[in-house]
Amino acid sequence: MKIYLASPFFNETELENVEKAENILFKRGFEVFSPRLNEVRNEENIGSPLWSKETFMNDRRFIDWADAVVMLYYGGYSDSGTAWECGYAFGTNTPVVAVHLGEDSNLMIHESCHTNISFDELSTYDFNKMPHKPYSGKMF
Repeated sequence: MKIYLASPFFNETELENVEKAENILFKRGFEVFSPRLNEVRNEENIGSPLWSKETFMNDRRFIDWADAVVMLYYGGYSDSGTAWECGYAFGTNTPVVAVHLGEDSNLMIHESCHTNISFDELSTYDFNKMPHKPYSGKMF
């Protein structure tokens, strides 16, 4: 199974969590595309329009490649890029597994996800059967 791992990685907590998720998914034998590990590297062009376009196209191409998207979701705080990846996957009928790391959830996120799990459940979630689990918790 091919998995796209959608997650922010802009601070220490986010970096720790995305690395942990990468390790879990790799150890389970999945092919994983993580933007953190596959950043468009052109040091002299970071922040340029060319870098922006290449990064966008690369990430979109790998969402299209994936059988499923795993999204690390921090609730009320939501990285706009990660939220876009979730919405794009939903719009292309790619199932999204939301791993909830926050205290609450925006209804547009959890309703667009095929299933909603905790970080602990990522190690055992059955990606072959893809059981549905609705979000339960504080929402807005």
